Parts: sequence; structure tokens; C-alpha cells
Amino acid sequence: MKKPMPAPDADSAAFWRGMRDGALLLQHCGDCGNVQYYQQAMCRECGGENLAHRGASGRGKVHSFSVVHRAPGPAFKADVPYAVLLVDLEEGPRIISTYTGGKPEDVVFDMEVMLVCEKVSDEITLPRFRRA
Repeated sequence: MKKPMPAPDADSAAFWRGMRDGALLLQHCGDCGNVQYYQQAMCRECGGENLAHRGASGRGKVHSFSVVHRAPGPAFKADVPYAVLLVDLEEGPRIISTYTGGKPEDVVFDMEVMLVCEKVSDEITLPRFRRA
């Protein structure tokens, strides 16, 4: 069984190209300075359209997390248990992802994490996080 894959659209295409190239791109508003993730056509802070994609450090801290013990579907059965993270990126935005490189029970609040780019196809590379 195949896992669902992201479907890049006009707003997110640059983000997914960046991930494919090993870079986490965040949108920076040239009008108010807001930094945002998830990409969209306008700034969520001021409504401006003067947005530019810039590389992020890939560093952050675990704000919250949950350990999944029951697969949400057959395609995820081999993955359980796994930790779903809410990460506060150094640049400000939060991103939801999963933990890699260790046991899910090793995850703790405020744990420093680092981006891992996980290639799942020629078109899609997923952002995941490991202990920094």
C-alpha cells in the first residue's frame, strides 16, 4: 500500500523544489517582515503579496509532540510507533513533521532538532527532524 504524497500547487511549488534540493524554504514578507510557513499567495500578517522564499537554518525546538501507536491506515502500519512533532523553527514559524533517527519515546519538550530531508520520490522530499 502506498502512502499519500503531497500535491504541490502554485503556492507550494517553490517549497517542494527547495526540499528536493535539500533546503527548507520559508516565505519572507518584504512589506512587514513576517516569516511564514505554509506557503501561500499573500502574507498572513499584513495581506501583502511581496513575498520571497529564503532558506531556513533547519534548526528548531520541539514545542509539542504525540507518539502514534495506532496506524492511521494500512500504509503506515510498519511505521508505528512514531512521533509527530510541532517544531518551533529558529526563524519563527512552526512546522508539523515526524521524528527520525531515534526512538519516539526519546522525544521531549524543548528538545533541539535539525531538519532531515527524506527523499521519497524524484519529485517529493519530505521535511523530517532528528535530535540536533
